[in-house]
Amino acid sequence: MEPSSDSRFDPNYAVQMLLDAAQELSLENLLKKLVTRAVARPDVAFAQVWMVDKAEGCLHLAVAGGGAPPQPRESSNPIPVGTGILGQVAATGQRITRRRSDADWQRLADPAWLERERIEAFAALPIVFKDEILGVIGGFLRHEMLAESLPYGEMFGTYLGAAVANARAFEEIRRLKTQLEQHNAYLEEEVLEARAFGDLIGQSAALRQIVSQIDLVAPTDASVLILGETGTGKELVAREIHRRSARKDRPLVRVNCASIPKELFESEFFGHVRGSFTGAIKDRAGRFETAEGGTLFLDEIGEVPLDMQGKLLRVLQEKRYERVGDDRTRAADVRIVAATNRDLKQEVAAGHFREDLFYRLHVFPIQVVPLRERKDDIPLLAQHFVELSVKDLKCTKPRLTRAGVVRLQSYDWPGNVRELRNVIERAVILARGATLEFDLPIQTAAVPPPVSKSRPETRAAGADKPEFLTEAELHLRERENLLRILQKTNWKIKGPQGAAELLGVKPTTLLSRIEKWGLRKPPAP
Repeated sequence: MEPSSDSRFDPNYAVQMLLDAAQELSLENLLKKLVTRAVARPDVAFAQVWMVDKAEGCLHLAVAGGGAPPQPRESSNPIPVGTGILGQVAATGQRITRRRSDADWQRLADPAWLERERIEAFAALPIVFKDEILGVIGGFLRHEMLAESLPYGEMFGTYLGAAVANARAFEEIRRLKTQLEQHNAYLEEEVLEARAFGDLIGQSAALRQIVSQIDLVAPTDASVLILGETGTGKELVAREIHRRSARKDRPLVRVNCASIPKELFESEFFGHVRGSFTGAIKDRAGRFETAEGGTLFLDEIGEVPLDMQGKLLRVLQEKRYERVGDDRTRAADVRIVAATNRDLKQEVAAGHFREDLFYRLHVFPIQVVPLRERKDDIPLLAQHFVELSVKDLKCTKPRLTRAGVVRLQSYDWPGNVRELRNVIERAVILARGATLEFDLPIQTAAVPPPVSKSRPETRAAGADKPEFLTEAELHLRERENLLRILQKTNWKIKGPQGAAELLGVKPTTLLSRIEKWGLRKPPAP
């Protein structure tokens, strides 16, 4: 055992302990090192550090060390500030000490433990930084409090407060750095998504209706449910809602609910603390925390498991959540925008989706119509995607002809805007700067009702247009149309604004048809 002079009070040891602690950039490691170094002294039987939670007005046990914990002692549950010895220190900022001769000595801990450990005193010191009480450090000592040590107590608490504030500042820097990296990753993802959906380009009545709904709901904090088929641009609508809202300078975080394994939903949404489950090697912020102050876009909300829907509903209602494995409750200042291609009403009826969550999300629904119902937007979208493809692929800009646009508009687009983007990108690659030709599958058109046998006329009664054309009439019209386009282009076959480009056929095909119908360019006058 060390000499008694060393076992009582050594200011040099205390100073060295503070210097070592101040080098720690993690608050958890700092406090652990402090307690470990303290109880390494033979005169310290037990030590613990409690930190103040200002939001709750309580002290929370951060770390404890030493011999077997004394019983009874301050509970490991949160201690309200002002309650008990530790609570009084946190409330007043004044050190409190107890000696064997004090009347309440036996109530501090189990008397047998006090006797066995030869405890002579108990001291509780405030941890202070810039007049703010950050926490309390308490310890059971095997010697009486010495008069010469009293001034060092206040100094110790002040220097420790600075070390705690420093560690918290570094942790905040790390948190913000991680959050910034996540935001950048989400931003890159959003940019890619935006490029795939055309940046709300178009002039159709259907698109104007969607934009008016966005302008109406964006300034509010109401939850929005975006409905529509896959590939219609639901992600882009969510982005526009965020961009036109008061939260536009805060993050927009997207969660693809369809890509999250069932067992990881809670961690993905709310985060987790180190050691809360196998593989949790460090603390991790969830998407709610990353989106703090901004917008959380829950894509494919219909894929969220039923047991997770209740936890999600609680966050939407109470605006509070906990990380997995953590007791601390966090506030959630997040706006929710959800999207799905499912019929959630049917999912509710089938018992696959909670009705209360559905109505919580269904505050302001926006229906995104499929591309086949907004074909007036195809020319503008096509031109936009051509420009993007040329820039991304570093290709020579090809020509988008009127015939090409008509070809695009004649297709029903089961894959919607996403399919249009892919078709145009492929055509740009194949065109090599020439005319765009679109390789689209042939879709079976609806079969018109058969002509009644009692009415064999070639024209419907009273109609101006023929009900059908004979083979000879078709040939005549084809020849007349071909002649008109040749006259319009002054018999220019190839190149920009040539007859082949306007008709949307290859020059060789056009030359074959000219020869087939015996057409000749008239001699120059």
